[in-house]
Amino acid sequence: MFWRGVWGYLPANIVQGVVGFLAIILFTRLLSPEDFGRYALAFSVMTLAHVAVFSWLEAAMARFWAAQAPGAAQGHFASLYRTAFALSAGFVVVAGLVVWFWPVDPLFRIALAAGLLGAPARCLVKLAQERYRAAGEVSKAANLDIAVAVGGLAIGVGFALMGAGGAAPLLGLGLAPLAALPFVLPGELKQARGGGFEPGRVREYALYGYPIAASLALTVVLASTDRFLLAIYMDEAAVGAYHASYSIANRTLDVLFLWLGTAGQPALVMALERGGLERLKVAAREQLSTFLLIGLPAAAGVALVARPLSEVLIGEELRTAAASVTPWIALSALLFGLTAYYFGQAFTLGKKTKRLLIAMAIPAGLNVVLNLILVPRFGLMGAAWATAASFGVGMVSTWLIGRPVVALPIPWESLVRCGVATAVMALVVSRLPALGGFGELMLDASVGGIVYAIAALTLNAAGVRDVALKVLAQRGLWGATA
Repeated sequence: MFWRGVWGYLPANIVQGVVGFLAIILFTRLLSPEDFGRYALAFSVMTLAHVAVFSWLEAAMARFWAAQAPGAAQGHFASLYRTAFALSAGFVVVAGLVVWFWPVDPLFRIALAAGLLGAPARCLVKLAQERYRAAGEVSKAANLDIAVAVGGLAIGVGFALMGAGGAAPLLGLGLAPLAALPFVLPGELKQARGGGFEPGRVREYALYGYPIAASLALTVVLASTDRFLLAIYMDEAAVGAYHASYSIANRTLDVLFLWLGTAGQPALVMALERGGLERLKVAAREQLSTFLLIGLPAAAGVALVARPLSEVLIGEELRTAAASVTPWIALSALLFGLTAYYFGQAFTLGKKTKRLLIAMAIPAGLNVVLNLILVPRFGLMGAAWATAASFGVGMVSTWLIGRPVVALPIPWESLVRCGVATAVMALVVSRLPALGGFGELMLDASVGGIVYAIAALTLNAAGVRDVALKVLAQRGLWGATA
């Protein structure tokens, strides 16, 4: 199931990556640094609100679909969707009042309203996506992801060209899922026919999902505290530069981890539900080895090409400051990816999600303290240091607290081999000439990719050589020449 999902979700994640980079290229040029900063702040508030209100429903859909007995799924869908509609109605009212009475910059208020009012539609689309993924309907989940991503970018760019400022990207994020609802919601609501709202079921889902939502909220705090402190101690343009850098590094790594995690999380749940702990450990070891094989060189690569990457992707007013912090954000993205998409799965698999909340509270608190200390003195670089240190502590705390729940294995041999291959790649790339711009980016990326591939195959990192030989043998290529 894991590899079917990996290949099935690959097109969607390629599109997500392209859309993410295009968003950086376009919005850092169409928006002023101040407007881009307002967008970054409003995006943080929007994300926190969505997580606090809706994410527990999405987590419950992902975790409990596979465990439904035959004939019991109607109650599952009816309970989740009726709760979602009730929460949406209350959310719109409260969000409207908050936006109206919050004494903030009018331009920021417009951006915030655009982001918050799109949250209910995003939740309903996300529920459908989680059901598709849990059911193994890879093409449906991938196509919906592509449509929403591309539509959101197109709508956002359109509003930016019309002068909507910092609200433009957020209007795209809200209107694209709203446009998708007529195509996905009727089919999902059919799943609830014959079922009714079950308070006991919702209570169980809330006890499971709210700690996940709270831990995600703490993750948002981890990723957002620096922006608000930069706005306080510096200005919105500094927030824009930091968010542009964060978007480059985090988007690159997050797309990779989301790709693998989208396929991996349902596969781990299915392995545990259908095969027990032994089958789970086999699947988990394979997944983390794959994460390391791809994630380590990706993070190192982003750090190595920070300057030419920023010259290509980021508007001129933001690129210099953004390039300086990109390597640290790349490290943060790698640590977060390992935490969220692997070590954190121990709590959801074991249904001990309250412990996940404890694990994430540690780095979130540390992040606030470090930002208060470092941002006033070191500015953007202080924020980057605080983020990297906090995510490192978060990964370790999640691993240690999660081990008694479900002891997910660490393939140390794969870690060492992938690390050595990454170090060889980094050494070679660091010696290449600094051509600047697109030329340097392509040179570094192509040489780095070739060197890493040769090193990984030579070392058999994460068993990649074994897999390659197996594929060649299946196609008759290896046996014919051996």
